[in-house]
Amino acid sequence: MEFDPDGNYIKGWGGQSGDGYTWPSTEHGITVDYKGNIWISGNGNDDQILKFTKDGKFIMQIGHSAQKKTNADTTSLWKPADVFVYPKTNEIFVADGYGNKRVIVFDAKSGAYKRHWGAYGAQPSDDKQPPYDPNQGPAKQFGNPVHCVRLSNDGKVYVCDRVNNRIQVFEPSGKFLQEIRVEPLTLANGSVWDMVLSHDAAQKLMYVADGANGRVYVLNRADGAQLSSFGRTGRMAGEFKWVHNIAIDRQGNLYTSEVGFGRRVQKFVLLSF
Repeated sequence: MEFDPDGNYIKGWGGQSGDGYTWPSTEHGITVDYKGNIWISGNGNDDQILKFTKDGKFIMQIGHSAQKKTNADTTSLWKPADVFVYPKTNEIFVADGYGNKRVIVFDAKSGAYKRHWGAYGAQPSDDKQPPYDPNQGPAKQFGNPVHCVRLSNDGKVYVCDRVNNRIQVFEPSGKFLQEIRVEPLTLANGSVWDMVLSHDAAQKLMYVADGANGRVYVLNRADGAQLSSFGRTGRMAGEFKWVHNIAIDRQGNLYTSEVGFGRRVQKFVLLSF
């Protein structure tokens, strides 16, 4: 569904499989790329991502529904959570996801496989990972789900490792650069659900949505230091019940969506002082 900045409905499409593609059984992620194309992923019985024009014309499907391929497979996905298209290379980076524990990269035009990696740039494992324990050292593998992937203007890849309460940073090649831990004592569903970068030239800020604790954190991108936060768990305006996704517009306004019993989008306007 498409809305204007004030929340008024404009139009909608999709919801059913069509000629050449299988619509997700449970839609999860939606991304508008730099060319205006729409990418959709799912975390139900969904092992594919779909590419459409803004008006809903089907372009391409990568992967196939109900495949549940392993981390070593390069032809399909396993419950992908999120995607991001990098303009400089026209590559699509996939947070794969709720089944696998990796980032996988494809050509955004042809769908051809490029490369993939796991936590710290290492080979991802199919072995079941132990529950997160804040008293232990950082996990050597991503947990499920690998929940978001974003790229900065200077070519750094930011990956949300939700249940491990961290963001890992890579070069587009998969070379590990940095780890940012966020509220590391968080248990349950983890603290790092989604993140976006500010639109200033240097992209100095990161905004991180924390569904478990009901907050949005403002971090310094360079070192991950927490500068401020807003929100708390609740159902009133400005509060969150499972804040799941966050987006930012060119004016710096933030948009959050809530799942479960949240079921709403909220807009937060950037204030000038």
